[in-house]
Amino acid sequence: MRIKSSYAVAGGIVLVVAVYIIAKPLLSHDAKGGQAAAAPVAASNAPPLVKIADTPEAAHPYSVALRGRTEATRTVSVRAETSGVVAQTPIMQGTFVRGGTVLCRLAVDARQASLDMARANLKSKQLQMQASASLAAKGFRSPTQVLADQANLDSASASVRQAEVALNQVNIRAPFAGVFDHRDAEVGAYLGPGQSCGSVIELDPLLVVGDLPETEASRVQVGAAATAKLVSGEVITGRVRFVARDADPTTRTYRVEIAVPNPGSRVRSGLSADIQIAAGVGPAHQTITSALVLDSAGRQGVRTVLADNTVAFTPVSVLEETPQGIWISGLHGQARIIVSGQSYVSEGQRVRVSAR
Repeated sequence: MRIKSSYAVAGGIVLVVAVYIIAKPLLSHDAKGGQAAAAPVAASNAPPLVKIADTPEAAHPYSVALRGRTEATRTVSVRAETSGVVAQTPIMQGTFVRGGTVLCRLAVDARQASLDMARANLKSKQLQMQASASLAAKGFRSPTQVLADQANLDSASASVRQAEVALNQVNIRAPFAGVFDHRDAEVGAYLGPGQSCGSVIELDPLLVVGDLPETEASRVQVGAAATAKLVSGEVITGRVRFVARDADPTTRTYRVEIAVPNPGSRVRSGLSADIQIAAGVGPAHQTITSALVLDSAGRQGVRTVLADNTVAFTPVSVLEETPQGIWISGLHGQARIIVSGQSYVSEGQRVRVSAR
């Protein structure tokens, strides 16, 4: 069956229109996509945008922070000066004692008898000397005999003193005021010369000690104010009394000692502490913690924007952390610190600046 030419023409027109209707959205989408693709290319040529904070230089107290511990000012092992059996231990360990308090008492044994004998001999020599002096005054005794009697009297006096010292040595006494921290001998134990009765520690003043790194040792001076926060949360204050001049050969650190008043020996020895030592006043800047970055060498610092809108990196040290931000040292004068976008730019790169 033949199709009329008029029908063929009409069908062709319908087909062309249908193709146009279907193809038009696709063509317009491709055109828009091309324009959209061109836009980022143009945008990528613009410098990156960062936010900065204009931060003035201010005077801020410097401090050196380190970990440390509390220590007794003095610790002495109290030892026997003579031998004997322990007869009494009148002081309980852990008790505060005054200097001279008897901590252990040895058995007297024959020491009292030796003292009595020495005193009797002294009395005899005294009477002999009196008689010798009386005879010498009458011419019946030579000066040489008088001198010999005087020497015998002096020897007897020395023997008495020696016996008194030996008797007193049975009392093992505290060398200074402190805490009788540990008893080493019980009643019935035998102590020889040099053996320990116990240990006494002095806790007032108390020491807080730490190890200064090489980089901080020159900043700490004797007499500087210091604080120590103990593990209990208590804060104690004192002053630096000693900074070592010779470093520990293993750790290359310097020992520092802080003397802290401790009335009643309230704070114990051996507590961990966070120490802050005042190290004068110097220039500093305050910024937010997130502004800190690391450079390619691993140094901690901040990135700033120079006058020509290029990025620079400056190593800094954190001085103090506060609720308002951190104080850092290392910058000079007014600084334009990058506070947003600092992790996506590098040194020498040109940027666009937006104030925070």
